[in-house]
Amino acid sequence: MRVLLVEDDRMIGEAVDQALKEATYAVDWVRDGQTALNTLETQDYGLVLLDLGLPKKDGLEVLQSMRLRKNNVPVIIITARDALEERVRGLDAGADDYLLKPFEMAEVLARMRAVVRRKGGIAGPTLTNGVLSLDPVTREVSFNGEPKQLSAREYSLLHALMVRPGAILSRAELEDRIYGWNEEVESNVVEFLIHALRKKLSAEAIKNVRGVGWMVSREK
Repeated sequence: MRVLLVEDDRMIGEAVDQALKEATYAVDWVRDGQTALNTLETQDYGLVLLDLGLPKKDGLEVLQSMRLRKNNVPVIIITARDALEERVRGLDAGADDYLLKPFEMAEVLARMRAVVRRKGGIAGPTLTNGVLSLDPVTREVSFNGEPKQLSAREYSLLHALMVRPGAILSRAELEDRIYGWNEEVESNVVEFLIHALRKKLSAEAIKNVRGVGWMVSREK
């Protein structure tokens, strides 16, 4: 999943950026509110981590502008503003969650997983279609109950498909979900990863819709 991190504090930003990448997220990091809005106009994200005290445009203004523009990407506010009134304003403006600094990355990651589950209409922590299962907490994957070992890139691509079983994702959409700005997109990487996943899981685990993209089946 591709995440937009909006944080002007360099030390916090570097720590969160690194932790997200270690958790197999693709991350784009911007440091002011106006750049965040400009970025959201041209790039799709699975989730936004949004600070409030930003240069050029306050984080609350960014959030309000996003929702006015009908951008419904999940947003978790990460801020030092701890007053009840601030929390209420943030949630009422359209935030999906509100997390106070200082925070532990384990909690940030858990809240991200919860928000993404709710967005996808999923109650439990495990993503499954009845045959293929993926646990975003442990990053364990199984096919017909048999555990499978995946690389970080393989896991990221499979996660993108499992979040919306039945939805067809194109090559460009899958590349967007597994690569950030500063990462070079390798030639034919999507085809290579899907071939590797089919070898490890099953030839039927990921279906190709010719000329359109790839999908995993809905729950059986």
